[in-house]
Amino acid sequence: MNNIRTVSDTKRTFYSLHTRPINSIYRRVVEELMVEMHLLSVNVDFSYDPIYALGVVTAFDRFMQGYHPLSDQESIYNALIKAEQDDPQRYRGDAERLQALAQNLSIKDLIASLKSPNYGESDQELQGHFQRIINNSKFKYSRLFAIGLFTLLEQADPKSIQDKATREQILGQMAEVLNLPQDKLLKDLDLYRSNLEKLAQARIMIEEMTQAERKKREQRANQAVGISQQDT
Repeated sequence: MNNIRTVSDTKRTFYSLHTRPINSIYRRVVEELMVEMHLLSVNVDFSYDPIYALGVVTAFDRFMQGYHPLSDQESIYNALIKAEQDDPQRYRGDAERLQALAQNLSIKDLIASLKSPNYGESDQELQGHFQRIINNSKFKYSRLFAIGLFTLLEQADPKSIQDKATREQILGQMAEVLNLPQDKLLKDLDLYRSNLEKLAQARIMIEEMTQAERKKREQRANQAVGISQQDT
């Protein structure tokens, strides 16, 4: 009988792969994402899906936006996926491919491809992913899958989904066809968008504090120079 890996096992693996400290504002983001992915991976009904991968990659990239040093972002990402015993390139490759496919479609095409596998304007790969979800009575819904689905809509028509009523109508249609919990889908995505806004505001505040501290150091340095010149 195989032993199920624990959250502690996953965290231990992560920190053995990425050994540099993580800035405090981002550490919680990384660990929450890590725990969420771990709990999904040990769920008997969960199986890897490219739309889920798109959600993972999008969530990571957006929540880690502005992270310094920039060179650490890739190390953290690789450690996160490897800690889940998976391949970082598979996630990144699937995410980039789905985004590219969605950019060539409209939301109308995406909805039509859900309702009709033979809809000619949609992409066969996307249709295949959607049909596997529809035909899987035990499909494991997750917040990260919802983010992936929302990212497809963003790529297809970013302007339309900015309107709350339009966005909820589109997501409601997708939830109905894919047999997803509509209320949970909408709540998860509202929280996701809200958290992105909060993190963006926190980044601005930190940048302002950093600039203010830099100016103070420059002023003290200039004052020290002035005093030194007076003494001479």
